[in-house]
Amino acid sequence: MSSKIRIVTDSTSDIPSDVRERLGIEMVPLKVHFGVDVFMDGVTIESDEFYTKLAASEKLPTTSQPSPADFMEVYQRILQEEPGVQIISIHLSSALSGTYQSAVLANSLIEEEADITVIDSKSASYGFGKIVVAAAQMVQAGSTKEEILAEVQRLRNGLGLYFLVDTLEFLQKGGRIGKAAALFGTILNIKPILTVDDEGTVAPVDKVRGKKKAMQRIVDLLKEDFGNDPVHITLAYSKYEAGAQELHELAKVHFNIQETNYTKIGAVIGTHVGPGAAAIFMFRA
Repeated sequence: MSSKIRIVTDSTSDIPSDVRERLGIEMVPLKVHFGVDVFMDGVTIESDEFYTKLAASEKLPTTSQPSPADFMEVYQRILQEEPGVQIISIHLSSALSGTYQSAVLANSLIEEEADITVIDSKSASYGFGKIVVAAAQMVQAGSTKEEILAEVQRLRNGLGLYFLVDTLEFLQKGGRIGKAAALFGTILNIKPILTVDDEGTVAPVDKVRGKKKAMQRIVDLLKEDFGNDPVHITLAYSKYEAGAQELHELAKVHFNIQETNYTKIGAVIGTHVGPGAAAIFMFRA
């Protein structure tokens, strides 16, 4: 690497493994529990296997965050491999998980002198996966830590993120929304448009009848924020790519897209959004 900076994230960033490997991104996995069976997200269970298990499981799986010890192990290994290295560690919204707090605690427990910056992305999935990837690309290009942190902040502040789910059952059972909201979503083919708000929590934006109208509404909402600015977009999906492709086709007509990526929603985020989720993440280029 051209500069002594390493990027660390967690598995909920939903960055494809080949991209992580190419950019030297360290990933600390969260865990998925199917009864007594425990799997490490993106390590011992991949997306396809997870959604197959989810369909066959009578009870919904649960998820758990990495421990401070999990983060310490990664931080200390990096510090031993490259003495004097600077670490930027970017994680899932602290309003959705204790993962960020585990990373903060791990940093405070490391006895040797270390330059580690832990960042609460206040986002989820590729809403911060894109930020992690951009940071790692800047490391490879020889940027300084200050330059990378400034770009992380710019991207974090300028994110447009909307997603649709087939059912609110998963978000409700995972404690991310209330029962009343989940019940409402099942009535009359109402499709709630959801986002992750400035506080980093899952929030409803609008309710539209029918999937096509909901997708058009997402495009309208993004148009209000981005207009004709050059943008990068990522489409994410859990089990079925078709929803993400529909969103992409609509977006192509309305936006000045400079770069498009697709990614699969991994096991931990998938536990909370279910197999029918489709999301769009938009950043200014």
